[in-house]
Amino acid sequence: MTLEMKTCYACGRTIASKNEMGLNRKLLGRGVERFFCYGCLADQMEIGVDELMAKIEEFKSQGCALFE
Repeated sequence: MTLEMKTCYACGRTIASKNEMGLNRKLLGRGVERFFCYGCLADQMEIGVDELMAKIEEFKSQGCALFE
């Protein structure tokens, strides 16, 4: 699967990791068109970046195909 480069809707930072894009799709919906970097997504969700990283590990352990 080729990873399409996206930029953060809020700050413009390049989003190049499959996990970062997968987290946006998992939390905001698979059809999401506006992606957020980890920091801006944490702000949107009103949680810490560490909590987002923990969620990624949780989703990976569940076998979610959106994550590496």
